[in-house]
Amino acid sequence: MKVVINFGIILTGFWLINSGYFKPLLLGFGFLSVVIVIAITWRMKEKDGEFFPLIMMSLRLPGYLLWMIGQIIKSNMDVIRRIWLGSKSISPTIVTCKAGQKSDAGKVLYANSITMTPGTITMSIHDDILEVHALTRQAAKDLQLGEMDRRVTVLEDV
Repeated sequence: MKVVINFGIILTGFWLINSGYFKPLLLGFGFLSVVIVIAITWRMKEKDGEFFPLIMMSLRLPGYLLWMIGQIIKSNMDVIRRIWLGSKSISPTIVTCKAGQKSDAGKVLYANSITMTPGTITMSIHDDILEVHALTRQAAKDLQLGEMDRRVTVLEDV
C-alpha cells in the first residue's frame, strides 16, 4: 500500500508541476487522472505480477539518470572521434551480455539503456541474455564489465 501512496504522490506532483492550474475543477480532473493511472497500474500488477513503478520510484533513479546522461555524452564524443578518424578506427562486433535484473521491466530498462548509449544497440533479449551490437570492441568490453547492468539492478532493489 505504501508503494501505491508514494506513486500517487509522485503522479500528483508531476501533474501539478505540468499543469500549473489550481482551480477546483482542474484539480478534480487531475485527481481523477491520478486515480485512473493508479487503477490501471494496479490492474497490470494483478495480471503479470509486476508493479513497474517500483523501478521508477526508487530514490536511486536520479543518480542513475545523471550517470546515464554522462555515459551518453561520453559515448557521443567517442562516436564523433571515430567519425573523424575514419573507418579504420571502428571494429563492429556482436556480444552477448547477461542481464542481472529479476523483472522484465528491469531487463527492458537495461536493454533500452544500452540502446540509448551511442555506438551500441540491443538487438534481442532471450531470457537473461542480451545480444548487443557495438561499434568498437572497446565499447563491447566496457559493456561486458557489467557497470550498467549493476546500476540497473540496483534500481530494482527497492
